[in-house]
Amino acid sequence: MFSILAVDDSPSMRKMVSFTLTGAGYHVVEAVDGQDAFEKAQTEKIDLVLADQNMPRLDGIGLTRMLRENPKFKTTPILILTTESSDQMKQAGRAAGATGWLVKPFDPNRLIEVIQKVIR
Repeated sequence: MFSILAVDDSPSMRKMVSFTLTGAGYHVVEAVDGQDAFEKAQTEKIDLVLADQNMPRLDGIGLTRMLRENPKFKTTPILILTTESSDQMKQAGRAAGATGWLVKPFDPNRLIEVIQKVIR
């Protein structure tokens, strides 16, 4: 079973994402912000990271940069799921090493489709 690290500072968004992903057969590890996610990523087996961009302590792009610096996460897919949709933010995400960029609100079927394409 693949494990997905779902990172969002909104409890309701985390629950929606977790409900969607567990319903599709994934194991979900939840994190309240980028710092919490980074700490959990050190101890949990993570196959994909799904991170919000705007969070306290450490945002999604900062988390992506920190994970990419660790060889363990060099090829792990990292998707940013956010309300941010500007080309400038998407470029910053790509530069940090994000695999993809999804805009909220999300379509559960589309989210699963994208995850199935990038997870190994």
